[in-house]
Amino acid sequence: MKIRILLVEDDLTLRQVLKQSLELEGFSVDSHSTLSGARAALTYHLNTLRSPDNFSIVIVDLGLPDGDGSSLIRLVRSQSTLPVLVISAREDDGSKIDLLDAGADDYLVKPFSIGELKARIRVALRRQSREVNPPTDEIRIGALEINLPKRLVKRCGERVHLTPTEFNLLARLLAQAGQVVTHRQLLNDVWGAEYVEHVHYLRLYMTQLRAKLELDPAVPELLLTETGVGYRFCELRALPD
Repeated sequence: MKIRILLVEDDLTLRQVLKQSLELEGFSVDSHSTLSGARAALTYHLNTLRSPDNFSIVIVDLGLPDGDGSSLIRLVRSQSTLPVLVISAREDDGSKIDLLDAGADDYLVKPFSIGELKARIRVALRRQSREVNPPTDEIRIGALEINLPKRLVKRCGERVHLTPTEFNLLARLLAQAGQVVTHRQLLNDVWGAEYVEHVHYLRLYMTQLRAKLELDPAVPELLLTETGVGYRFCELRALPD
């Protein structure tokens, strides 16, 4: 069965080039130029999750003629863990962080090569199918509760929204709680071999995780830095609530 991609891009030339290139790679591509068209296709997908024609990944531009593509990300993330790859000319860190926080899995700045896009798609699909082997199903440490099978995280009894990538990073660190996991190990296991040199990805996501999970992100107690080496999740012991 072919991998099916929902492509949302209003630039006709770019949309045609991407569609043709991805189809030559063996993907099936459902392309749209508007937010409304993409929403209709996505809503059908979400309502027929067992259909063989379901999407495997969403690729979305932000500047669409009838709205911002970020609203499509929120629609996806409210109902599924379908990978979302953003393609945009916006390159400032603030925009990237906002989109990652909204639930995007990756961000590709225009202009980009078709080769890089294909690599990002492969990584996202591999990450989606990868299973992390956790030390236990449920963890409670201080005010933090983590249910790994349910992909559920709570802080002080309130649910914390984590993007799929943020959760996978947390689960990977928990798999070796108390031990240092190197930058390369984390990048390889969470993003894929193509990203082992992209330490900036890791730093961005660690900042996001700390902001969501730590009582004081400036003085972390859970997600600890091993300078120049990597990160580790603290020993699984009780912390003050």
